[in-house]
Amino acid sequence: MVKLASARESRMYGPRLARDRFEYINAGLYVFSAIVLLGGFLAELSKEPKSGLVIILIALAIILFVNVHDLIAHLAGIDCRLPLMEFDVQLALVEFAVPLVQAAGSLLMLLGILFLFIQEEKGYGYFKLEKHALNMLVAGPALWLLGSVHNSCQIYERADGHAQILQQTVHIPFLMGSLLLLVGAITNMREQARTVHHGTNLMGRTFTWFGIIGSVMLIIGGLANVVKVFKMQQGGLRLEKLRGGAHELLLQEREGQVPLILEEQGRRRRQAEELSQATAAQAARETAAPAVSTPYKDVLVGQS
Repeated sequence: MVKLASARESRMYGPRLARDRFEYINAGLYVFSAIVLLGGFLAELSKEPKSGLVIILIALAIILFVNVHDLIAHLAGIDCRLPLMEFDVQLALVEFAVPLVQAAGSLLMLLGILFLFIQEEKGYGYFKLEKHALNMLVAGPALWLLGSVHNSCQIYERADGHAQILQQTVHIPFLMGSLLLLVGAITNMREQARTVHHGTNLMGRTFTWFGIIGSVMLIIGGLANVVKVFKMQQGGLRLEKLRGGAHELLLQEREGQVPLILEEQGRRRRQAEELSQATAAQAARETAAPAVSTPYKDVLVGQS
């Protein structure tokens, strides 16, 4: 249950006049969801573990929204021009892939907890959901871990040491929290394979304690992300631009200008299309109108 932590200039979390406020809301919602997740795992240790499932569902729904918001914000920052990803690989592997993968992991985890809740509510007629629930409880943290690894693989050209330190204080807790949740889910699946449990009992004590420690790490990463966002908004950090000519291309397209390289490519493409069309039209005319043969008798009369 992690989120994108990027140091890019190209991001737009809301309308132009309120985008800074919406970015603060995004970071604050993540911290809130991590605290709610911790409360859900703690509730699993109480006498009413069903309430813990409900609290975890709420936390996962919030983090799903946060990751989708991250994805939309960075797509809006480049005016949804997806071809720019061909120029800047990090734009595709981090700003686009990370929130997408983490949102998918949150959705799988949410469905897994929801299946456990349905089986607990409806009773014995829904035992077939248990296997799917356990698999999703493993697949979700696995995607979070993959997103955390992608999140850490960022290249810095303009950012100073202060910005990189802040980035690492966000990435490392996210990575450790995702890893703890994945280890807990795998351990829980192996334990459940040796015993017969149903409903809330499918979340064993081992998974619950791993979830508690992992949630604490996510809270630490979320708080560090709030500090990073604050520094970014105050202009205290040098942020990264798009690379590979993508930044210049984006500015030129916003100003209504076409770069010379793309203009030359477009001109050559149009010339090739016109030549192919002319060749096809000539061939069609020759096929439709074959040469008319003149009789030999008419030739002789004409010569005389």
